[in-house]
Amino acid sequence: MTSQSSTMSPAELAVWRTMLRAQVQISRRLQADLLADHDLALGSYDVLMHLGEAPDGRLRMNDLADRVLLSRSGLTRLVDRLQRDGLVVRQSCTSDARGLYAVLTPAGRARLADATPTYRQGVREYVLSRLDEPDLSTFGSILDKLADESAQRP
Repeated sequence: MTSQSSTMSPAELAVWRTMLRAQVQISRRLQADLLADHDLALGSYDVLMHLGEAPDGRLRMNDLADRVLLSRSGLTRLVDRLQRDGLVVRQSCTSDARGLYAVLTPAGRARLADATPTYRQGVREYVLSRLDEPDLSTFGSILDKLADESAQRP
């Protein structure tokens, strides 16, 4: 493992910047595809996807915010837009009066179903098709290390 110091070598800095550039480029391409074909932003697709995978198409707003990597206020604004578009509704939590659920509507489920092939094709084209099996295995291992919150500093 590299030194814990705050300095970075030119090689380390180059890797960091390349990772950031790749993430932005991939996200922009996916966003452009989803907007062009489905009038759906990538963040909105992400919310619909997580709700679509959840039991009964519903998640507590706090849990949803954690999954889509948005602040609570950012998610609130996004869910407001999705609710205006009829793709989600909010429901009160019976066990916690302060808690709210975001719930996928039938229209939201249909929009998600329409957009998913576009999203998956983009992921395949912009990422997966560029990696052979050994690359994919290595990349997966690297991402697992980076996503391991137990190894992160407090």
